[in-house]
Amino acid sequence: MALVPCQVLRVAILLSYCSILCNYKAIEKPSHQTYGGSWKFLTFIDLVIQAVFFGICVLTDLSSLLTRGSGNQEQERQLKKLISLRDWMLAVLAFPVGVFVVAVFWIIYAYDREMIYPKLLDNFIPGWLNHGMHTTVLPFILIEMRTSHHAYPSRSSGLAAICTFSVGYILWVCWVHHVTGMWVYPFLEHIGPGARILFFGSTTILMNFLYLLGEVLNSYIWDTQRSMEEDKEKPKLE
Repeated sequence: MALVPCQVLRVAILLSYCSILCNYKAIEKPSHQTYGGSWKFLTFIDLVIQAVFFGICVLTDLSSLLTRGSGNQEQERQLKKLISLRDWMLAVLAFPVGVFVVAVFWIIYAYDREMIYPKLLDNFIPGWLNHGMHTTVLPFILIEMRTSHHAYPSRSSGLAAICTFSVGYILWVCWVHHVTGMWVYPFLEHIGPGARILFFGSTTILMNFLYLLGEVLNSYIWDTQRSMEEDKEKPKLE
């Protein structure tokens, strides 16, 4: 038996994301007042994605609890739709976008933090909030993947969806630059047009890779667990 039921973990994670979002929005950061507000930043978009995803997880748990043993076919159909939405969100958005934000942020931060998170931001964003936005996303999503099996969509539709998201965000970043004359991320100011195209192309490829990684990891976790359960059920030889 798990020390903490997965349903309780999901509620705790959802509450933590609500707290992070509320604290982030309360910060009087100059960039929040400019064109696009917080929605310019992939970190904020990812926080919203994670909060919505875990909100759907909690709603699925509540619906499952309420419909258990009811025998109502319509309720069961609605529950299946909710589970499908939950699984789709993890596969296409929560896992690849969450892992991308954590990995890319800390890689660039380690190379030169001024390129992505200038020291000036320490005056606005406390350390715990920075880790809430850029660190805990990864363990939270891995916990969810480990505690519940998620059915992935077909590979073609999943890759098409993550490509659409990636290209859409890149176009949004370019539009913000077109309107304001400023790039959302400081390091984009210091590279040429060719390097920017290469960077944007690389990020799209990375997003696709992370989608495939999530699919493989999900299969590995649950195939391994299924094998262990089958081994336990086999009669022991005396």
